[in-house]
Amino acid sequence: MQAQSSFALTDQGINTQATVKWNLLTGPLVEEAIRNGEGMLAKDGPLVVATGKHTGRSAKDKFIVRDETTESTVWWGETNRGMTPEHFAALKADFLSALGEKSQLYVADLYGGSQPEHRVNVRVINEFAWHNLFIRTLLVRPEARELADFVPEYTIIDLPSFRADPEKHGCRSETVIAVNFTEKLILIGGTAYAGEMKKSVFGILNYLLPVKGVMPMHCSANIGPNGDTAVFFGLSGTGKTTLSADASRTLIGDDEHGWSDTAVFNFEGGCYAKMINLSAEAEPEIYATTKRFGTVLENVVIDPATREIDLDDNSLAENSRGSYPIDFIPNASEKNLGPVPQNIIFLTADAYGVLPPISRLTPEQAMYHFLSGYTARVAGTEIGVTEPTATFSTCFGAPFMPRHPTVYGNLLKERIAKGGVTCWLVNTGWAGGKATDPGIKRMPIKVTRALLNAALDGSLNQVEFRPDPNFGFDVPVAVPGVESKILDPRAMWADGAAYDETAAKLVKAFVDNFAQFEQDVDDSVREAMLTTA
Repeated sequence: MQAQSSFALTDQGINTQATVKWNLLTGPLVEEAIRNGEGMLAKDGPLVVATGKHTGRSAKDKFIVRDETTESTVWWGETNRGMTPEHFAALKADFLSALGEKSQLYVADLYGGSQPEHRVNVRVINEFAWHNLFIRTLLVRPEARELADFVPEYTIIDLPSFRADPEKHGCRSETVIAVNFTEKLILIGGTAYAGEMKKSVFGILNYLLPVKGVMPMHCSANIGPNGDTAVFFGLSGTGKTTLSADASRTLIGDDEHGWSDTAVFNFEGGCYAKMINLSAEAEPEIYATTKRFGTVLENVVIDPATREIDLDDNSLAENSRGSYPIDFIPNASEKNLGPVPQNIIFLTADAYGVLPPISRLTPEQAMYHFLSGYTARVAGTEIGVTEPTATFSTCFGAPFMPRHPTVYGNLLKERIAKGGVTCWLVNTGWAGGKATDPGIKRMPIKVTRALLNAALDGSLNQVEFRPDPNFGFDVPVAVPGVESKILDPRAMWADGAAYDETAAKLVKAFVDNFAQFEQDVDDSVREAMLTTA
């Protein structure tokens, strides 16, 4: 039975002759996807789909309508590009026309956010059944009794078959992601990459929550056996999902959260993990989801005869993905939330081999590195990126932050001070040289986990620290169970002079990047910045 809201599509000005299938559960949606030829079932149960040429986000094709609502509240620039209300009106008219021509549509009524007082009601309209399954998996699913009277605050219409007209619609290509905060409507066309939907909801909450004093975060989060919450900031590919899926800790979520006065709460009800080279040994909890009915595998290679999947084959995409309900992780939080954090970890994949595997930060250094958001752009996360490249993405998620970075930075600094939170910078990138140097490998995950465990159980605070000569933060000299040499990046390089030269370039890149924020932060943060020069 379909659970249809009394608030119909026609109440939103959406008219269509399509057969509309409302709030279908996992089984029926998988059946619909198979019947429609959208994918195939793998041997162990997952639905396997391909997204075509778009195997990552189309960051340059995202626009925000620039009007009275957003003119002074959005951080306009290369990240947040403007679209005129007139162009959006033309785009919306053509989207609604396209909806009217569909023979069937799938609608899901969902929540963005697990803490009731801070969540947003989102309606998603899809032409693909597997897209509807994806977003139902990734967002928070209302109870059946809540669906009858569900009224959406925001609506997403996702039509991969739609082709935008740059001249008519004011966009860049036939692909478009257009966000209208005034009309509370998001239009996605010309791409089958499902992640655009989830990131659109993240953008909504990133815009709304700071006004309420809630800190939105591009992070994973988990809870230790003693009730201590840890938050892991980081861009895609830095280890948020992997490191938060720890059998000894309770998972709150793997990607997007809010930090309120009373809790860290997941924005989502599922996880979206990278699948390439996934192994049962290194990531057992995530690997197990690839053998579950209800998981959706994107761009994972499958043998059409045996239905065996090959997680090591990147011929379809480096950015192969798996989406699954959060309760597929055995130790996931039942309520998708936990206490306010005691530890914050900034994850970065340093492509230059300069940063130590772990460093302790002062609150001022934490804000500096949060606003900097340094990492390596991992191949496949965005279209056109083919190898790791040093980059700065403020707040560890610039593409999803509509407001000025200091809005989020000041919120973070206030909450760190209020809660006495300990902050760490963890490098999951390369050691002993640059990522492009022959034979240089990424930091062993066993080392990262050992250092994280020591940080989270408090034992790392008891060891001897030294100041880093390049960035000024504290670096442990020796940690039980970890080879001391790996704690000193310079010692890992065969050529110390080459390390010094590379480190100087990276420090300069930090300083040059932070210049854009100098006038917007207080003296203590500026002084923390100067210690890196």
